[in-house]
Amino acid sequence: MTATIEKVVLPPIPAKRYFTIGEVSELCGVKPHVLRYWEQEFTQLKPVKRRGNRRYYQHHEVLLIRRIRELLYEQGFTINGARNRLDSHGGGAAPDALAEEGEGGGVAAVQPSASPAAGAGDAVDVEKLRKELQSVIDLLGGHQ
Repeated sequence: MTATIEKVVLPPIPAKRYFTIGEVSELCGVKPHVLRYWEQEFTQLKPVKRRGNRRYYQHHEVLLIRRIRELLYEQGFTINGARNRLDSHGGGAAPDALAEEGEGGGVAAVQPSASPAAGAGDAVDVEKLRKELQSVIDLLGGHQ
């Protein structure tokens, strides 16, 4: 009796600068209290707090939350395991998380400014971009 974990298709992220915790909850398929807990567990996740301690998440943080969700819920990592994985891989979104963004027609997910490691090494960035684009093509059925 093996439990199979299905990959959930999340809605595309709109082209906005800031998102409320409720919007992020819907975009990432995670309840708001879980998001607040993850803020304590993952140092990379630091939403802007405004009046009344209201949280506002930026686009790259929504991608990070989706990556955390994937690691925990779909790949079966523990909190510590997911934290270590993000630390060892720069904390950015995985290529498949970026590929999911391509489904909604939004190109914003591939913008260099959304990546915390942008400009770290041009040759590495080009290769990473090539792999991400190939995964989008494959996802859209271009691998016939």
